[in-house]
Amino acid sequence: MPGPYTRLVSGVLFPLHERAKGHDSARRLRALESSQWLAPDAIRALQAQRLREFLVEIGAEVPYYGQLFAQAKFDPASVRTRADLERLPFLTKPLIRANAEALKARDAERLKRYNTGGSSGEPLVFYIGRDRVSHDVAAKWRATRWWGVDIGDPEIVVWGSPIELGAQDRLRSLRDRLLRTRLLPAFEMSEANLDAFVAAIRAARPAMLFGYPSSLALIARHAERRAVRMDDLGVKVAFVTAEKLYDDQRETIARVFGCRIANGYGGRDAGFVAHECPSRNMHITAEDIVVETVRPDGSRTASGEAGEIVVTHLATRDFPFVRYRTGDIGVLDDRPCPCGRGLPLLGEIQGRTTDFVVAADGTVMHGLALIYVLRDNPAIESFKIIQESIDVTRVLLVPGKGYCEDVRGAVEKGLKARLGEHVKIVTEQVPHIAAEGSGKFRYVVSNVATR
Repeated sequence: MPGPYTRLVSGVLFPLHERAKGHDSARRLRALESSQWLAPDAIRALQAQRLREFLVEIGAEVPYYGQLFAQAKFDPASVRTRADLERLPFLTKPLIRANAEALKARDAERLKRYNTGGSSGEPLVFYIGRDRVSHDVAAKWRATRWWGVDIGDPEIVVWGSPIELGAQDRLRSLRDRLLRTRLLPAFEMSEANLDAFVAAIRAARPAMLFGYPSSLALIARHAERRAVRMDDLGVKVAFVTAEKLYDDQRETIARVFGCRIANGYGGRDAGFVAHECPSRNMHITAEDIVVETVRPDGSRTASGEAGEIVVTHLATRDFPFVRYRTGDIGVLDDRPCPCGRGLPLLGEIQGRTTDFVVAADGTVMHGLALIYVLRDNPAIESFKIIQESIDVTRVLLVPGKGYCEDVRGAVEKGLKARLGEHVKIVTEQVPHIAAEGSGKFRYVVSNVATR
């Protein structure tokens, strides 16, 4: 049961704040909290109706899609199921860059310019309208409530986006104090900063944590090394997103903070796509988001087969994302969830296409196959693996206590066993491994295209 201050924030202050910004997040939340309990067939019918209405609107108001629909002889009013989307081509980052102005609706107002972090290449610039913001806020708000916490409960956010970090003016600081949320920068995780982060979390005694899994796990391990207890603070849940959540990170965060873990999947471009419920399943926000998974040739995957995640966001009529190729690999799951929600499931998120490596014989494998070689070695503090080419892989590592030539040799041997005996392994000792420009951390980056 939330306390009186949390009820004031979630029921009055935050809805007023959203309304002042021109967002109808509170109304959308009420609709989402009702629709999540619909039967799967009813949710699919609702999604199909909204898809049809969305496509009709953008065909009339967005120059890019008006021209595309005419060229493809595509009648948006004829759409009956999400399978009808397959008659349309994919939207890719290069297409968005080349057609940014034509993708804006003629009647769009107060569009805000955004960009991705560019962690796997050139940043993507795009635009978001108020409808999209309202949807994403409401979807995240609904998922937060699944875990017995709410806006207004004390929260620590460990984040690295320049957008959020650059917005810490007086007004934003006042808002954060009212909402009882504190932002800790994930860019620089030095020993001194980690000490400060541990102290800040202990002082705040938050009900929830939110951040990158790598950053929260790093803080947890640091507290453990310092013999500082964090499981007596009353943290109920740690929301993690923006990176692949590895099993060891989940275990570490849960054990050190004495809390449950709620994984989330989405992006600034794709939107708030899916979130984990207490039954440990990832529910897609299907009322406004259509998710497909496709093979490299663009064909639809079979149930349970991994494929690239393709998103159509039905709240993006001001700057539409239709069949947007995210570059992430996942698996759709058609099982029902014990929690009773009729929302479809995203069964597994395997990472980005660039998180997969290619062995010398052409075998494609997840980067986790290489991570295992280094992750559990106590003589290695941290590392990053970069597959430069099919013949050369570079390893950046921060040596720990006991690091020696034998450890380096074991790393080289383990990587060659997976990539091929003739692959050159270049090992570089470094004092620190920086996060990406967005604040995220990537253990494996491959510059070799998978086929």
